[in-house]
Amino acid sequence: MNFNLLTQKSLSLFAVVGGWRTLAESIASRALFTVVYLITGQVTTSALIAVGGVFVLAVARVWTDRKYWQAAGGLLTVGVSAFLAGSSGVGVNFYLVGVLASVVGGAVFLVSMLVGWPLIGLVVGQARGERFTWRRDRARRRLYQKCSAVFLAKFAIGAMVMVPLYLAGNVIVLGTVSTLLTMPATAACAYVIWRILRAEADPTGAESAVPISNRG
Repeated sequence: MNFNLLTQKSLSLFAVVGGWRTLAESIASRALFTVVYLITGQVTTSALIAVGGVFVLAVARVWTDRKYWQAAGGLLTVGVSAFLAGSSGVGVNFYLVGVLASVVGGAVFLVSMLVGWPLIGLVVGQARGERFTWRRDRARRRLYQKCSAVFLAKFAIGAMVMVPLYLAGNVIVLGTVSTLLTMPATAACAYVIWRILRAEADPTGAESAVPISNRG
């Protein structure tokens, strides 16, 4: 996610999560595995088809945009997920990376808030050129705490929902939930934070009509 975009006057939801291709790769890998597993019940087959689908999208990304790192990142993520599931023969392990990301991400955001260094403050402060001066402003610290709490809620909900599903071995429901709680939920959180920051930048609400682009 590109946090620097949160400081702009208009927001492209696709750009926040790395473009529509990144969103498609994230959704495709989980959706393909879930659907194929539902039909076949075969872990290895489902994992290979998920990797194949993301590979096609990655090739298209490189061919059209020449974005090698993004393509490699998507392939690496689905590759690790496929390896975990295929090597263990356990379908829910395909979503283990996402489950761990929710737990670790929630812990990082929580700790950053508890110690008074909210993560959103660190990244947005740098993007705004404030560096760490915002920490001397009580109102701005509360603002960044509030923004960080949005992502903390996302990770906490993800962990509370996905961990029990993972432990129960519920592949289909976990796959569906994991698909929704990754990039789509990240984009929603980014939009909420952007609205909070814009309201703080213009308390009169004059910028509330700034158009939101959905094109990456």
